[in-house]
Order: sequence, then C-alpha cells, then structure tokens
Amino acid sequence: MTRLLCLGDSITDCGRLFSGYPLGNGYVKLLSNLMHNTDRHFSTENKGIDGFTMEKLLHNIDDWITTYDPDIVTVLIGINDIGIMINTRRTPQQQQILMKEFSERYEILACKLSAIQRTVPSTSTRKLFFLEPFIFPWPQCYASWIPLLSQMSCEIRTISQKYGAVFVPLQDDLMQEASRVGINNITTDGIHLTPLGHQFLAKKIYSSLTERL
Repeated sequence: MTRLLCLGDSITDCGRLFSGYPLGNGYVKLLSNLMHNTDRHFSTENKGIDGFTMEKLLHNIDDWITTYDPDIVTVLIGINDIGIMINTRRTPQQQQILMKEFSERYEILACKLSAIQRTVPSTSTRKLFFLEPFIFPWPQCYASWIPLLSQMSCEIRTISQKYGAVFVPLQDDLMQEASRVGINNITTDGIHLTPLGHQFLAKKIYSSLTERL
C-alpha cells in the first residue's frame, strides 16, 4: 500500500473539517480517485486545514509523519503567509523578514519530510512534491500580491532542489487555463478554486506524481 499525505491550507482542506468527507470536496479527493486508477494500491490522507500558515503546518508535522509515515507527500502552502505580509501594513523591510522566516520554516519542513522514519524496514525513498502557491488578479487588489508570491515560489523551488523534492509550478498554468475558460470558471474569489479549478489542479498533480512513480 502506497500512502499519500496531502498538506496545505483551505485550498487543500476544501470542506474536509466541516463535512462528512475526510478527503474534502476538492483536488485531494479528485487526485485520490485518479491514483486508484493506476496499477498500485493507494491510501490518501488530507491534512489541509483552513487558515494554515507555514508556522502552523510545522507545529503539526512531527505528529503527522509519525502517524501516517507517508510514501508520498504533497505540500501546498504559502498564500496565507502572503496575506499576512500584505494585509497587516508591514513595510517592505518587514515583509522581507516574514519571507525569510517562511523560507526557513519551509526548509525545516523539507528536512523533516525527507528524513525517512519507517516503522518497518524499507528501501523506498519518500517522494516529496512541493506545489507552487498561486493567486489570481481577480479582484484586481490581488495583483499586488504577485511580486511577493513570485519571490516565495523561487524560495520553494530552491528548497525543492536542495532536498530532492519535485517543484510543481502552478501559477502560470492556472492563469493560462483561466484565460482559456474564463477566470470566474477557475476561481471563486481569486484565491480558492471552483470545481473546474480543482479538477485542473488534480490532473496537474497526478501527472507530476505518475511521471515519477
């Protein structure tokens, strides 16, 4: 049995905490369905939590690693951290301090996830997929988030390379899809995804995973 653990914020949670659906109603559920169509047996855990920042995720990761001992981990986190940088009237210098703290915490997360802690002997290596956070400039106020988000993406890409994780770019692909089908058909508010947006995201992650399994 291959164990898949999905970490993130409300985009990953997608109703998991307040519904009867342990995988939520978004990309994690769709991804799990896609993975079951492969020739391997998968179990999926959704540990996305609405409102999570990098700091909060890091506070929980030791317990989740011990409990689930996953073979594959996906991480989609960062947009709430950007929101704190932008919406709390931080100066550019203070924003850079917060960005540095985010990157340091992300690297700690990568280090913890890359350390295999198997309860039984195994020769397999845990596969890590670090997903690029994304934003849509709709409403227009979110356009001001993009420079910091681009910086964050570069930081995550660098950490991915350092720890042997797969960086999964999403921003440009989602914007292209929004241009193709209409932005209101992909996102509900500029941050969260519509069912069609979740479907696109699930297929994107599925392709990244299956290329490397």
